[in-house]
Amino acid sequence: MTVSINNNLNQRINMRCLAKKSITRLWVVSLFAVLSMFVVSAISLAVTPKIGDSYGGGTVFYVDGTGQHGLIAAKVDVTGHSYRKDEGFFNWYGAKDGANAFVEGYDDWFLPTKEQLNQLYSQRSAAGMANSVYWSSSEGDVDNAWAQNFASGEVLVGKKTNGSRVRAVRLF
Repeated sequence: MTVSINNNLNQRINMRCLAKKSITRLWVVSLFAVLSMFVVSAISLAVTPKIGDSYGGGTVFYVDGTGQHGLIAAKVDVTGHSYRKDEGFFNWYGAKDGANAFVEGYDDWFLPTKEQLNQLYSQRSAAGMANSVYWSSSEGDVDNAWAQNFASGEVLVGKKTNGSRVRAVRLF
């Protein structure tokens, strides 16, 4: 009978210990969950890029209304050139390839649309753009594509075989 009482007592003690461990684990997990929410919120608030900020491998030149998304311009023009073009100048096809192949810590760069390029023009001093013509990815027709003159702001449609500079952009 004494053995039976001791076994019952041991079982109760073990059950209480297990219950205490479970409650302790639950509190620890809950505490970490709450703390992680504060850390994620603090990081989100701390990383709200502004126009002109160095961010994501380039310079921010557009931020949407939420402040969480926008566009980044590479810090430098795409290097290289298309066949029979001077260094730094590409035909439209080479511009698209050059922008897509650009890697400055990220592999998602692309040639901006004419609207994105115009937005970049409006922030050209923050992005350090040259007073030159830059290609956009927007086509005018089968033989022509849109570009923008960063010296005058003029939006142009020109032959895809013409030579212009390329500044890659990416989303954030």
